[in-house]
Amino acid sequence: MILGIGTDLCNIERIAGVLERHGDRFRNRVFTDIEQAKAERRADTPGTYAKRWAAKEACSKALGTGLRMGIAWKDMSVTNMSSGQPVMHVTGWAQKRLEAMTPQGFEAVIHVTLTDDHPWAQAFVLIEARALGQSGDIPTPEATRRLA
Repeated sequence: MILGIGTDLCNIERIAGVLERHGDRFRNRVFTDIEQAKAERRADTPGTYAKRWAAKEACSKALGTGLRMGIAWKDMSVTNMSSGQPVMHVTGWAQKRLEAMTPQGFEAVIHVTLTDDHPWAQAFVLIEARALGQSGDIPTPEATRRLA
């Protein structure tokens, strides 16, 4: 069953400007250390940050809150599996919100996809409730952390 859907479109040039004006202050407020390390290794650093910005916005929408109700930017983060597939992680208030919206007897699985075509970056997040004990090919957050 689908618990939430969110999408966001972000202008890469806008993020590049924010990075230029605010640098580490912006990076440290919005992105985890893992996200920053990933972006700084990429040739298109602003595009990488823009996709992750869009993913956080999309995730907050899928959680049904937008960026309000106590969700912090770093409560949502994106890592990548060794295949490159992005994986969304939630902590803090975002995790509490996810738990509250997940029916008893189910586990929440967050699906995320990212894309960009300069000057745009886009993310789409779908939150699925999967019956406990139902196997799937989605790795656990612990497994993806080892791959990041």
